[in-house]
Amino acid sequence: MSDSDLPPQTLRERIWRIIFLSDTPSGKRFDVLLLWLIGLSVAAVMLESIESFRLKYLGPLNAIELFFTLIFTVEYVTRLSVARRPLRYAFSFFGIVDLVSIMPTYVELFFPGFGAENLAVIRILRILRMFRVFKMARHLGEARVIMNALQASRPKITVFMMAVLSLTLIMGTILYLVEGTSNPGFSSIPNSIYWAIVTVTTVGYGDMTPITPIGKVLSAFMMIIGYAIIAVPTGIVGAELNREMNDAGPKCAECGLGGHQVMAKYCRGCGTVLPRPN
Repeated sequence: MSDSDLPPQTLRERIWRIIFLSDTPSGKRFDVLLLWLIGLSVAAVMLESIESFRLKYLGPLNAIELFFTLIFTVEYVTRLSVARRPLRYAFSFFGIVDLVSIMPTYVELFFPGFGAENLAVIRILRILRMFRVFKMARHLGEARVIMNALQASRPKITVFMMAVLSLTLIMGTILYLVEGTSNPGFSSIPNSIYWAIVTVTTVGYGDMTPITPIGKVLSAFMMIIGYAIIAVPTGIVGAELNREMNDAGPKCAECGLGGHQVMAKYCRGCGTVLPRPN
């Protein structure tokens, strides 16, 4: 649907459709622009945690973070003003994340030295909005069963990877706050995120280890989470592969029912003998 195909709307309705929906080119462009801004702002926060980089570019980094905060503040206020139910949006998951993502900078401005600017990495959660862009029909052509299974698994795997990425970014940042002052290994957010990735994947190189009690508790939590999620991609692809193999089976010529096992002899609907696969 193009913007010109929409019925006449008020300015408030047009803005609401652009920032809350993705069914028009303007809405898709807004979402893509927002994703770029989120990614760049998170990158700026991560770079600021590197001491040598921070000492050399502290002024520009502070200006960049203030710039992003002002943009996200305008976006948050706009969402509140055009939302059909402002309170419902404000107390929704994304509404709370939108608010929390701009608060750290203001806390640091009014309470210097509080260290809240490092918590701005929580803004990565807002990248979950990207999946609105992909709310469209998926047209799968004929292909091999394995390729169909991988393609069908891609959205689920993408969501899974984004969840793991968010987990490692947030846990790495927390360990940086907990261990950074007393543990040289956690001297920056990128180093701490590296530790989180190594831990959640159960690789465990051992080159970085927490030394504080809170850090050790968080490490144990990450290890348990790692065991819980490491088999998820295999299960997703396996389920889709099994579905594709079933769909690739013969179709009943009598009742038209499909989805039989490849080696099935009789239709599970009407009992008619199924044609043998070539």
